[in-house]
Amino acid sequence: MATMLAQTSFKFYSFIFLFMVFFHHCTCDVVQLDKNNVDVILNNNQLVFVNFYADWCRFSRMLAPIFEEGSNLVKKDYPDPGMVVFAKVDCDSQPDIAQKYHVNKYPTMKLFRGGQLVKREYRGQRSAENLADFIRQQLKDPIKEFQSLDEIYELQRDKRTIIGYFTTKDSLEYNVFARVAKLLKDDCQFYVGFGEASKAERTTGDNIIFKPIGETNPDMVYLGSLANEDLLKQWSQDKCVPLVREITFANGEELTEEGLPFLILFHNKEDTESMEKYSAEVSRLVSFKSSINFLFADCETFSHPLHHLGKTVKDCPLVAIDSFKHMYLFPKFEDISQPGKLKQFILDLHSGKLHREFHHGPDQPAATTAPPTPKINSRQVETETPKSEAETQSEETSPPESIFKNLKPSEHRYTLRDRDEL
Repeated sequence: MATMLAQTSFKFYSFIFLFMVFFHHCTCDVVQLDKNNVDVILNNNQLVFVNFYADWCRFSRMLAPIFEEGSNLVKKDYPDPGMVVFAKVDCDSQPDIAQKYHVNKYPTMKLFRGGQLVKREYRGQRSAENLADFIRQQLKDPIKEFQSLDEIYELQRDKRTIIGYFTTKDSLEYNVFARVAKLLKDDCQFYVGFGEASKAERTTGDNIIFKPIGETNPDMVYLGSLANEDLLKQWSQDKCVPLVREITFANGEELTEEGLPFLILFHNKEDTESMEKYSAEVSRLVSFKSSINFLFADCETFSHPLHHLGKTVKDCPLVAIDSFKHMYLFPKFEDISQPGKLKQFILDLHSGKLHREFHHGPDQPAATTAPPTPKINSRQVETETPKSEAETQSEETSPPESIFKNLKPSEHRYTLRDRDEL
């Protein structure tokens, strides 16, 4: 009898021990995303905070328990389903997801709001409390309510501002406005007035207006349906986030925080023609807006990056990509208007072709006909064809180091996706 009791007791306490171990290490609060559930999770939660990681990366392993603890803290504050989800993506087993969101270092933390990627990735301190506070800030109402139009008339014009005038707070039109404001809270400031406070503006039909930076710049009125969320979002994005922005030393840090590579036109201020050509081509590349920043810079101000590229102010205008690791020069500015040329330059960055060709020369196209007078050995086919100019240059150069990475606000250590680069 004593033996049976001892065995029963042993099994009971063994079960308790195993349960506690499992519970302690359980990551069930952090949802594992894959191709089967990623769209459902992103589209059915107000906020989804995603940790893109790789098991072989020691920095990913260091972050994992911190990320889980941050999830537990947020869960206590916002327990309701559909509010906030912490999730993770194993980039080795889910490369399509990682590629879709342009993850090129591990770990990378990105935020999705209503299924849409927020442009700026998380670059704050990696502690559970900081992660939780980041989410708390994201859930704050970004809209400021005014009680008198005098508050609007006296606004400082130093920030892009969108103002809504509505009858009541529970109207369909305001709910659409509020969702758009949450999506663009980092790019514009939003104000709203209800009832009598906004009546004077509503009677003229100006329910939503945009006030650009600068006292002399005219207001712009939204003329679309107030109930059409997609239309209002597109209009607001165009106003709050210009497709082409100027980079200066004042805003450089903020732009680097968005985590996107730079496509930069270096030109002289008085050279408006190159700016018009560049803007015209970039306007055809709107679909790349979430994966690269379209910028322009004054050649005199940024003469050091030009020098880094082997160029001077006299060589302007020119276009380059800064990936925050290397800089790549667009071959000839005169070719910018050739259909598809600038688009291919961006695609070659994301595919790794720019980096690869700088180190190893141009990719060789698959042979469709037999090469003239071949000399064949067991490893390669050589011809007597002279080397092209591009091949010669590729042997003599390597991609210059990034200059704009020096504008980043702080240094965080990552593991690069291409482990050969370590």
